[in-house]
Amino acid sequence: MSFEYVTEKREFVRIQTDIPIRYKFLSKEIELNDEQIHEGSTSNLSSGGLLLIGKVPSVSWIPALLMEDIILGLNLLLPSIDTPIKALGKVSWVEAFQKGSDRCALGVKFKDIGKPQQDEILKYIIKAQISK
Repeated sequence: MSFEYVTEKREFVRIQTDIPIRYKFLSKEIELNDEQIHEGSTSNLSSGGLLLIGKVPSVSWIPALLMEDIILGLNLLLPSIDTPIKALGKVSWVEAFQKGSDRCALGVKFKDIGKPQQDEILKYIIKAQISK
């Protein structure tokens, strides 16, 4: 009898949480015509990325999001600090929209985040793990 083991691809510890996120779609290649700052949330956070529950203005943007022609400017509002954590993120995957909803789940990996901001996320995760 043979067993196949699936290895975990995640490099960072993640926690289940509920944190608000403001985000904006950015692109140098595509004219987006969307200057709006969107509001969403994360229910899953690590110092390497997050699960973003939010709106994508057009379903036609999904291929460009997955090919990094569109990236996300993120403001993560951790309850433990006063200023938002700013980062750029790339979309790794998109989960199907629920029927009748304009929200979807986006797997976002941090593309550009400062070391101090990444450390703040890690401190938040450690505190959350200790308080369990």
